[in-house]
Amino acid sequence: MELLASIRRNSFGLGIFAVLTAGLIALTHQFTSSTIKDNILNAQISAFNEILPADLYDNDLTTDVAVLPADPLLGSPEGIKIHIARKDGDVTGIIFETIAPRGYNGNLDLLVAINKDGVVTGSRVISHKETPGLGDKVDLKKSNWILSFENTSLSSPTLKGWAVKKDGGNFDQFTGATITPRAVVRAVKNTLVYFEQHKDALLAR
Repeated sequence: MELLASIRRNSFGLGIFAVLTAGLIALTHQFTSSTIKDNILNAQISAFNEILPADLYDNDLTTDVAVLPADPLLGSPEGIKIHIARKDGDVTGIIFETIAPRGYNGNLDLLVAINKDGVVTGSRVISHKETPGLGDKVDLKKSNWILSFENTSLSSPTLKGWAVKKDGGNFDQFTGATITPRAVVRAVKNTLVYFEQHKDALLAR
């Protein structure tokens, strides 16, 4: 009987421990999940502020969004998200979550901001798997190369100029790494082409 009572007590204790542990894990997950989401949102807002002048919009770019249908120019077989900038209700620019396929180590995720006149106000690589010291120079934390897209358009440079210098274009490549900058240049150019082709619909949103 004592052995049975002891087993029951131990089982009860283990049950209470399991319930408390599960509750603690659930609370920790809920807290960290909220923190992670906040950090992602803050990083997104910071990136938006870097690539789009603040005087171009008075709306919330994180909630004024739409999903575009798949298009080869945007580098994804699925739809991509855009963030719509508005000033006094009028669309003043679009931030594209563009993808640059065929980097040296795979796809790169980009933000490309284009104002209503078809001019790139800024661009950032937000995710990549490029080789440290080589292809990772597309990241602003590693070099200022990505800033070379500011104030560019389909006419400045010309379409021929939308390539790395090794291919006869206007944009620098990296020593020992041409594939990655080539992919990013192509992606930004293609995003501009998409904007131009769908300009009326995009600005009418």
